[in-house]
Amino acid sequence: MAHLRVRASELEGRGWLNTGGKPLGLEQLRGKIVLLDFWTFCCINCLHVIDELRPLEQQYADVLVTVGVHSPKFEHEADPVALASAVERYEIRHPVLDDPELLTWQAYAARAWPTLVVIDPEGYIVAHLSGEGHAAGLASLIPELIAKHEAKGTLHRGDGPYVAPEPTAGDLRFPGKVLPLAGGNFLVSDTGHHRLVELGPDLLTVVRTIGQGTKGHQDGPAEAARFNEPQGLTLLPAAVAAQAGYDVVVADSVNHRLRGVNLAEGSVRTLAGSGVQRLLEAGPARVDDDGAPLASGDLGMRPLEVALSSPWDVVWSRQLNRVVVAMAGVHQIFGFDPLTGQLTIVAGNGLEGLLDGPAEQAWFAQPSGLAEDADGSIWVADSETSALRVLRFPSSQVSNSKRTQNPSSVHQLPLSSDESASLTVETAVGEGLFDFGFRDGAAAQARLQHPLGVTVLPDGSIALADTYNGAVRRYDPVNRSVSTLARGLSEPSDVLLDTTGRTPLLIVVEANQHRLVRLPVPKEALQVDEGAVQTQRPKTPVAAGALELQVRFTAPTGQKLDYRWGDPTQLKISATPPELLRDGGGTSIGLTRILTLADGVTEGVLHITARAAACDGTEDADGEIPDHAACHLYQQDWGIPVLLDPAGASELTLDLRGMD
Repeated sequence: MAHLRVRASELEGRGWLNTGGKPLGLEQLRGKIVLLDFWTFCCINCLHVIDELRPLEQQYADVLVTVGVHSPKFEHEADPVALASAVERYEIRHPVLDDPELLTWQAYAARAWPTLVVIDPEGYIVAHLSGEGHAAGLASLIPELIAKHEAKGTLHRGDGPYVAPEPTAGDLRFPGKVLPLAGGNFLVSDTGHHRLVELGPDLLTVVRTIGQGTKGHQDGPAEAARFNEPQGLTLLPAAVAAQAGYDVVVADSVNHRLRGVNLAEGSVRTLAGSGVQRLLEAGPARVDDDGAPLASGDLGMRPLEVALSSPWDVVWSRQLNRVVVAMAGVHQIFGFDPLTGQLTIVAGNGLEGLLDGPAEQAWFAQPSGLAEDADGSIWVADSETSALRVLRFPSSQVSNSKRTQNPSSVHQLPLSSDESASLTVETAVGEGLFDFGFRDGAAAQARLQHPLGVTVLPDGSIALADTYNGAVRRYDPVNRSVSTLARGLSEPSDVLLDTTGRTPLLIVVEANQHRLVRLPVPKEALQVDEGAVQTQRPKTPVAAGALELQVRFTAPTGQKLDYRWGDPTQLKISATPPELLRDGGGTSIGLTRILTLADGVTEGVLHITARAAACDGTEDADGEIPDHAACHLYQQDWGIPVLLDPAGASELTLDLRGMD
């Protein structure tokens, strides 16, 4: 039977960016290979995909047109001004459709951010891809489509419809984080200019810059170094800095690296990260230099060989005597020892969501801000769950005073397996991936919207840069309540307590105004209640009882599924509320499963994680994939809202990499 070809649906939305104000339709794109990228600007995985696609867009500029379909998750992302800023911030150089009502999202049955849909020059859908890591597969698919449609005469070469917007000027461009320095100056990650800027006490005077201001990766003196969207900054204790040879650790987010800065010289060096983005673990257990197995969470002593993923913030931990890293791209908290180079996974199992408990079992979702309090606990702005989380240390651990009396002995106090096993994660504010809002009051009912920064106030309360609410919020851990310290800001990305004057002030990094501002700490905080909401996405009607789940995955041309360590595919399934899923939850191999949905629940969310591993090349004479073959790891997390309906579906099909 002939395969049914599906024609692509028209592109509908509120308007267009990067087209000079002109609307764009599929008819105008006929003859081109069209790649629809369904994204939302809060999503770190979506930002990864934007970067993955850049080389393909350049290589095939005359035949490939990428169209970003912005389908917002958060309320703030539906603001057209905020979207325009995001398109400029991330240097997106292709047309973007503003789709706040999810019209095109629904027309293409998108179920996850990011989703890619490939349309051939005749206007037919040829591939559905979910998640990131598909660049290699697209690099094989695009030439196949070019050859096929050149032979048919249906491929048209020439310039695409992209029109560049007017650039933003200023000393800072979408700054990310701020760090106080000795003497009253401040070091700022000038994220949009790909450099660091040292500002004077007035927050306006540029004292010096570190980095060329051109994206890239290069070590060396200040004028030669290159960063790629640097974010978090932290100072090392003086004794540690003296031994390490640098003072500041920088989360160099898009380079997927940690960098070190010697403030006296202005020189930059790479501390950790291979530059290859970390996706997920695969293959045999990790071993040390002598071949012995590494402890759980230990990534070894070769930091430049370890893949990282979008480190977003860093803070020095007195409890751990190392730098703690918010590894946003893999939803985990890492540790880095400046003296030994040891990298560890401190908390998080890599699954995206909100789950408390033992550190190694906890779920995070794009941790983006870190701060240490007086007790040594690490507070985390967990952006995608709109949550404030805290990493707590047991009272049996070595006391802060003992550890800080002699910080030079850090290399003698590594994170032991007993210590790591006893760390716990708690949630102070927040409900989950799809719950947000602007509501003060009791923490259990309070809501945030995608916070990125966090700091500790003198009374032990926590201030947050509540980014998408344009506010600075305060959490009081004594009475477990939330209030508002300031509002009306433009995407604040960090907040810092400034104690240099007579009266403590807040320094706020106002990213979308390209500036830092000082604000008073009000004596009476505001009480705001603009409601608690959920991400609005269409619910999938399903029948109670047996639900057959299938995740489609086809390895790209030139790749084979990697069976060297068993079945290379995996499903992990859970539900909110848990009672929705009567049977079929948990983790197992394979990409199909029969779920049993309970009768007594009317609606909920199915949380599904699919993984597959494939390697380049063909098998050797024994049918084995060579050990040196380049391997690719595909993963996607779905949160599928479902509505139980007797007339609903008994099958659910998702695309990890589905080919039509």
